[in-house]
Amino acid sequence: MSNTESRKRYPSDVSDEEWAFVAPYLALVREDSPQRRHDLREVFNALRWIVRTGSPWRYMPNDLPPWEAVYQQSQRWLKAQVFESMVDDLRAILRLAQGKSAEPSAVILDARTLQSSPESGGRAGYDGHKRRKGSKTHIAVDTLGYLLALRVTPANQQERAQVAALAEEVQEITGQSVKTAFVDQGYTGEETAEAAAAHGIALEVIRHTEAKRGFVLLPRRWVVERSFAWAARFRRLARDYERLPETLAGLHFVAFAILMLTRFVLTTLSP
Repeated sequence: MSNTESRKRYPSDVSDEEWAFVAPYLALVREDSPQRRHDLREVFNALRWIVRTGSPWRYMPNDLPPWEAVYQQSQRWLKAQVFESMVDDLRAILRLAQGKSAEPSAVILDARTLQSSPESGGRAGYDGHKRRKGSKTHIAVDTLGYLLALRVTPANQQERAQVAALAEEVQEITGQSVKTAFVDQGYTGEETAEAAAAHGIALEVIRHTEAKRGFVLLPRRWVVERSFAWAARFRRLARDYERLPETLAGLHFVAFAILMLTRFVLTTLSP
């Protein structure tokens, strides 16, 4: 039984409807296993609190499970890629609910640079365009903004260098359904187009207008910018606080799982 009722509730707590969907993905061992010392729902609530607030692990409130237990279980979940599986299934459900096919035929690629921290500084690179030292997250989203694939590199790595890996991962996830990828001018070049074409994807570059003045809303491209904005609302993802790039990538899937769970409940379960 969850002890949520006996403690202060946090805005990040998972709802009953969300937990009914989530629980099968997170149950890596049986409920009565000897190593299961803490309620699994409360551990998930603690992870959600960390990702939402951006707090250090050791500052976790005392009415949540001990931070060591939450950290260890979270690492098990991340290594098992349970949140990637959750996001994949939620994406298909939400797409079908909006009258689209379960798997997308088009994606949008882009990258953003996260400022480094003392924990991540050893692997940081310098992004001369953004004038920032840190890590770069390269993502692929569908036309609704839902996350498909993500890679983390030092910030000095070019976007075009990640196209082949992202395209391969996208096609593996979607069963080769993607035909087009919308990108910005940072992805131009024959080698980049050939890297995508090798996986059956045609790159379509969305260019800025020649007389650009102020903010310009670009067709298709605004979707991925909104996805970055969604991620930025999770304070743990506002900077690169992680020692390992795999952890940073995994926490992005945690954040999108949280967002998509809320939408899943509103879209499919609300009267």
